[in-house]
Order: sequence, then structure tokens, then C-alpha cells
Amino acid sequence: MYLFGASGHAKVIIDILASQNIAVKALFDDNKEITELLGIPVLHDLNIKSPLIISIGNNNIRKKITEKIVVEYGKAIHRSVIISPFSEIGLGSVVMQGAIIQSCSQIGKHCIINTGASIDHDCIIENFVHISPHATLCGNVSVGEGTWIGAGTTIIQGVKIGKWSVIGAGSVVTKDIPDGVLAVGNRCKVIKKI
Repeated sequence: MYLFGASGHAKVIIDILASQNIAVKALFDDNKEITELLGIPVLHDLNIKSPLIISIGNNNIRKKITEKIVVEYGKAIHRSVIISPFSEIGLGSVVMQGAIIQSCSQIGKHCIINTGASIDHDCIIENFVHISPHATLCGNVSVGEGTWIGAGTTIIQGVKIGKWSVIGAGSVVTKDIPDGVLAVGNRCKVIKKI
């Protein structure tokens, strides 16, 4: 496996892949001052190899990279994760330690399902979404492309979150949230357009 991006997010992905006995052969990064990460070489050329995972936490940057780099993508799923055999996880996605993905949930491409996140039955998570640590999505929740769900957020069953929105950490979401907004609080309210 190869990674694109040599920072903190890459360190966690290296751990996840190690839990599955998958070696990271090299990382790619445009910062020429970084030559290795956790003993793995960091390359700076444009000859990107595959299978590749984009190891950058920013949803928008991950999307832009996929538009420029056409390769085969892999995925990283920690061995401690509980995943229903009736769920789907798209290529390029990362599922971190202790996460739970229940029956018939669909995780898109290049998503991050972070440490201890819980995604219940029939949820639909579109591409480039980040579900932060210990967020809880009850059944039949949908999250639009590029949205970031903050740490410790709870989303009640059946709620729809729009595209490219941000839900602040610790929020309790009981009603639908539109595209392109920052929403926070218990009960979660739209604060501004982004």
C-alpha cells in the first residue's frame, strides 16, 4: 500500500494497515523537508503508485487530489472494527479503531470513519465525508458529500445532513441540516453559511 500525505493522519493509517499485516511501501508528499515517517520513506516525485490511500484529513483536499491523481485506491480498516457483512465501504476510505458500522449502511469513497464512531443500520455516507471520533449516527441517517461531523456528535434516526457542511463537536442533531452550513449545539442549529 502507498499513502499520499505524510502527517498525523498518515500515522494512524499506518497503524491500521499494520493491524491487517499490510505494509506501507512509501508515502508521497510535496513537502521536500519530510524524508521519512515512522521509518517509511517519503517520496516527492509525481510517479504515484497504487494501491493508494489519501492520508490527508481535509475532505476538500482529498477530493481535489482524486481529481488529479488517477490510480487504483485501497482502503484501510482496523481489525478492531465491527462491520456488518451487509454494509459497503468505498475505495479510499479509512475505518479507525473501535468503529462500528451496522447492517445495510453504505460508506462512500475516500471517507474517514474515525476512532470509536458508531454508524447504525441503513445510514448513507456519501464520498469525502469525515465522521469524527465517537460520533453516533442512529439508523437511517444520510450525510452528504464532503460533510464533516464533529467529535462526539449524535445524529437522531432519519436525519439528513446536506453536502459540504460542518456539524460542530458535541452537537445533537434532531432535524435536517442543509448544504454548505456550519451547525452546532444541543439542539443543533445553523450558525452560518460556509
